[in-house]
Amino acid sequence: MKITKQFPGVLWGPSGPAARRAGQRRPQRGGSGGEVGRGAAPAAPRLQFRFSLSGCGSPAAPPSARGFGKSLPDPVGFKGSGVRVRLGLAGRPAAVMTAEQRRNLHAFGDYVRKTLDPTHILSYMAPWFRDDMVQYVQAEKNNKGTMEAASLFLRYLLELQEEGWFRGFLDALDQAGYSGLYEAIESWDFQKIEKLEEHRALLRRLQPVFKTRVNPKDILPDISECLIDQECEEIIQVCSNKGLMAGAEKMVECLLRSDKENWPKTLKLALEKEESVFSELWTVEQGAKGVETKDLGDEEIETSEIQIFYKEEPEYQNLSQNSSPPSEVAPLKIRNYQLELALPAKEGKNTIICAPTGCGKTLVSLLICEHHLKKFPQGRKGKVVFFAIHLPLYEQQKSVFSQYFERRGYKVAGISGATSENVVVDQIVENNDIIILTPQILVNSLKDGTIPSLSVFTLMMFDECHNTSKHHPYNMIMFNYLDQKLGGSSDPLPQVVGLTASVGVGDAKNRDEAMEHICKLCASLDASVISTVKDNLQELTEVVYKPEKNFRKVESRTTDGFKCIISQLMRETESLAKSIFDELGAVTPENLSRFQNRDFGTQKYEQWIIAVQKACIVFQLPDKAEESRICKALYLYTSHLRKYNDALIISEHARMKDALDYLKDFFNNVRAAGFDETEQDLTRRFEEKLPELESVSMDPSNENPKLKDLCFILQEEYHLNPETRTILFVKTRALVDALKKWIEENPKLSFLKPGILTGRGKTTNNTGMTLPAQKCALDAFRTNGDNKILIATSVADEGIDIAQCNLVILYEYVGNVIKMIQTRGRGRAKGSKCFLLTSNADVIEKEKMNMYKEKMMNDSILSLQAWDEAIFKEKVCQIQIHEKSIRDSQGKAKPVLDKKNKKLLCRKCKAFACYTADIRVVEECHYTVVGNAFRECFVCRSHPKPKIFGSFEKKAKIYCAREDCSHDWGICVKYKTFEIPVIKIESFVVEDIATRVQTLYAKWRDFNFEKIPFDAAEMSN
Repeated sequence: MKITKQFPGVLWGPSGPAARRAGQRRPQRGGSGGEVGRGAAPAAPRLQFRFSLSGCGSPAAPPSARGFGKSLPDPVGFKGSGVRVRLGLAGRPAAVMTAEQRRNLHAFGDYVRKTLDPTHILSYMAPWFRDDMVQYVQAEKNNKGTMEAASLFLRYLLELQEEGWFRGFLDALDQAGYSGLYEAIESWDFQKIEKLEEHRALLRRLQPVFKTRVNPKDILPDISECLIDQECEEIIQVCSNKGLMAGAEKMVECLLRSDKENWPKTLKLALEKEESVFSELWTVEQGAKGVETKDLGDEEIETSEIQIFYKEEPEYQNLSQNSSPPSEVAPLKIRNYQLELALPAKEGKNTIICAPTGCGKTLVSLLICEHHLKKFPQGRKGKVVFFAIHLPLYEQQKSVFSQYFERRGYKVAGISGATSENVVVDQIVENNDIIILTPQILVNSLKDGTIPSLSVFTLMMFDECHNTSKHHPYNMIMFNYLDQKLGGSSDPLPQVVGLTASVGVGDAKNRDEAMEHICKLCASLDASVISTVKDNLQELTEVVYKPEKNFRKVESRTTDGFKCIISQLMRETESLAKSIFDELGAVTPENLSRFQNRDFGTQKYEQWIIAVQKACIVFQLPDKAEESRICKALYLYTSHLRKYNDALIISEHARMKDALDYLKDFFNNVRAAGFDETEQDLTRRFEEKLPELESVSMDPSNENPKLKDLCFILQEEYHLNPETRTILFVKTRALVDALKKWIEENPKLSFLKPGILTGRGKTTNNTGMTLPAQKCALDAFRTNGDNKILIATSVADEGIDIAQCNLVILYEYVGNVIKMIQTRGRGRAKGSKCFLLTSNADVIEKEKMNMYKEKMMNDSILSLQAWDEAIFKEKVCQIQIHEKSIRDSQGKAKPVLDKKNKKLLCRKCKAFACYTADIRVVEECHYTVVGNAFRECFVCRSHPKPKIFGSFEKKAKIYCAREDCSHDWGICVKYKTFEIPVIKIESFVVEDIATRVQTLYAKWRDFNFEKIPFDAAEMSN
C-alpha cells in the first residue's frame, strides 16, 4: 500500500485533487487508494498525513468524531520542530474550525450553493449531521431544488460546534469528487470556479438547443471526469426512464454545477468527437461574451415545443432560436386574421376566441398577453394566469410562454398537479408575471385560502374554454369570479379570454337552441364578444388546411369462434354467481340476480356488471362469516366477467391474439395474489379452454376485417406519400396497446414504428402514462422521422399541436361536435386526410350529424355576432343571475358532520380493518390509522416503484392479511421519523356500528366523518 504525506501546499505521492487533475481517477469509496498484489487481502483506506506546525495558532485537537486521532513521530526533516499530527477521515488530521475560516465559508457560500449538490456528501457527514438534518436537506432538494438544499446544508454546517467538522466537510468533498470546490476552500481562492461562470451563462442560453441536438449517452464517457460519479449514474437513469431529451437536460443541470476547470474544453472535445452540430455553437474561448451563435435555418430547427406552433409560418421561427440575447428579440409577426381575432381582447373586452385548430391561437394569446402587460402605467404591474387542462398541453404552453416572455424580461412559472406538492402556490403567483396552471391548482388554492381572491390577477386565459360547464375546474373558477361580480364586491376583476376551436351546440336540435347553448358558455366566461375570422377568411384558408373527410364502413367477422368460447365461460361464471343468489332466496337485493339476456362484449354489459359489483360489496347478512364468503365470491365472479367482457371488446376491434394475451396477463396476476378455491376454479375453467382459444386466435381465417381495411389505408397513404405522419385515435388504452403490437408484428407496417399517447389517470387495467412518458412520446413523434404513427386516446384530441400530421384515422372513435372538430384539426399539413373507420353504420350517422351541428354552430355564432353588444351583455347577465340563484339554492344544504364511530371493512372479503376513530389525516389529504391493532390486519410487500414525494418516502404496499384475500389497501410510507400505513377509501366498505348499514365511497372527500389531524406526539406515546 502506498502511503502519501501531504503538507499544506506540498504534495508527495499520487493522491488528492492535484493528482486527479493530472488525469488520475480517484478510488471508489471504500476501495483501496494504493496498489495491492494479486491475491492479497483488501488494502486499508488510503492515508494522507496533514501536519500543522506548533506556534501557528492551531493547538492539537482532541480525538475527532470519527475516532481516528493519534500522535505520530516527527516526520523526516522536521525532527524537534514540534510538529503535531491529528488523523481525520482517510487518515487526514482533523482541523479545528477557526472563527476566520467560519467567516470565509460564510462569505464564499454562494460558490458552494451554485456548485454543491449536498445529497452527494450527506453520507460522509453522518458523524456531524443528525438524521433529521439529513432528511430535511433531502426534502429541500425534492421540494425546492438543489440550490435551496445547498443553502440549508450550509446553514446547518455553519451552526455546527462539534470538533473536526470542518475537516470532515473537506474530506467529504474530496471523497465525493468535488476536487475543484475542495481546492478552492482549502486555499480560499475561488478564481478558477469564478472563471466558469461565463461558460455556465452560455450553456444556460443554449440549453433548449442542447437537449434536442446532443445525445447524452454518446458524450457521457468523454465528460464523466467533469462530473460526480453519482451524477453520471443519474444521467444514465434519466435517459433510460424518460428519454434522451430529459437525459440531456439532466446533463446540462450537472454541468452547470461542475467545479472542474476543464469541463468547457472537455465538452467541446466530446462534441467534436461525435461530430455534433452543437459543437459549432459551443465556443469555449469566449464563453458567453460576444458569442456569435449560428443562425439555424427553418429546416434545421428541432426545438420541438416551439416549432410545432410555427411550422407553417417560417417568419416566426425566431421564437425558437434561444441563442440571441433579449435585446435582439424581434416583435411577433402576426397575420391579419390573428390581429382580427385578438382585437376585442386587446380592447379590454372579455372575449371567446373561436378559430380552427392550427390557425395559431397560441400566437394570438401571446399577442394579447404582451399587449396586456405593456398597458400598465409606471408603478403598476399586470399579472396573467393561463390555464391548460391536459398535462401535455400544460407543458407545451409553459414552454412557449417561457421562451417568448422570459427573453423580454418577464417572469414565467408553471404549476401542475404533477409539481404542486413541491411548490408554494402563493409565492409562485406573487413572484411571477405570467403563471401557467392546470385549473384544479387554482380551485384548490381558492378553496383553502392560499389565493384569497381572483383579484390578484389582471388577466385570465382559458385554453380549450368550451370545457367551462357543469363541475369542470374552469367553471369552478368562474363561479368564484361570478360570485364576486354579482355579489357587489368593490375588488377589481381580471379580464377573461377564452380560446377554442369549437364552442359546440350541446344537445341543440335547431339554431335557436344552439344560440342558447353558446350564450350560456359566454355567461359562464362572462364574455361579451365572440371573436371569429370574418374579414380575413381568404388568408385563413391559405394557412389552415381542412382535412378531406372519408367514411369507411367495414364488415365484422362473419364467424367468431373466440367470442363463442369466451361467451361460454361468461355464462358459466354467471351461473356460479346466480347459484349464490339462489341460495339466498328472498334476501337477494332487487334486480341483482337478473343475469340473462345481456349482450356480452359491450359497454352496456360493463356498466351493468359494475352496478352489480357495487351492490354485492355492500350486501349484508346476519352471519358475518357467511356474508364475507358470499361477498368475496361475488366480487371474484364479477371481476372475471368484467375481464372477459374487456377481452371481447379488444377482439372485436383488434386481433383475437391480443385479447387472449390480455386474459393471460390477468390470470397470471390472479395466481400471484390470494388464489383461493374460487379463483382456482375459475382459472381451471379458463385453462381448460386455453388450447382451443390458442388455436382459434392463431387461425389466419379469423383475421379481423377492420384490421385488413386499416392496413390497406395505411399502405396506400404511405405509398402515395412516404413522409406521411399519422395519428390513429382509438377509444381505450387496451386497444392502444393491441394496435401497437399489431403494427409492430405486421411485416407490411412495422416500418411505421408506432408510438403511443394515453392519459395519466388510473383505470381498472393500468395506471396510464406518466407525464415524462407523454412528453417523450410527443417529442419522438414530432422530431423523430422514424416514428411515423402515433396511436392515441382522447388525450391527444384537444390542444396538443402536432403540425406535421397529415393523416388522421378515427378507429371506431366518435364523440360530439367539439371532439370531431378537434380530432380532425390534428391533421395540419396540406393535403391532409381524415378517415372514420367503423363496422357500425350508426357511428357514421353520428359523425354526419356532428358535421351538421358544426354548420349549425357556425351559423349561430354569426347570428349572435349580429346582435347589439349591449343587448348581448344583458342576455349574458340574465343567464348569470339565473344560474347563480340555482347554485345558491343548491349550496345552502351543507353536509352534516357525522361524528359516530364507524367500521372500515375490506371491500373484497369484508374482514374488519379499523374504526374511523383511529384514522388520522396527514397533511390534509393522506389518511393513516394509529394503534397496533390495525397492523395485525394487513401485510406489507416491497413497493415495485419506491419513491420520495414531498415529506413522504413510499416504501411498501399493504394488503389485507387474510391469505385468501390479499386485497390492495394502500401503501406504507416513511413520514418524518415514523413508518405509517396510508390507506385508500376505495379499498374499504364503511359500516355504521349501530345500524350496520354499509356504504361505498370513491374519495375521502365524499366521506364526511370527523377527521382528526395526525399528531406526532400521539405516535410517540
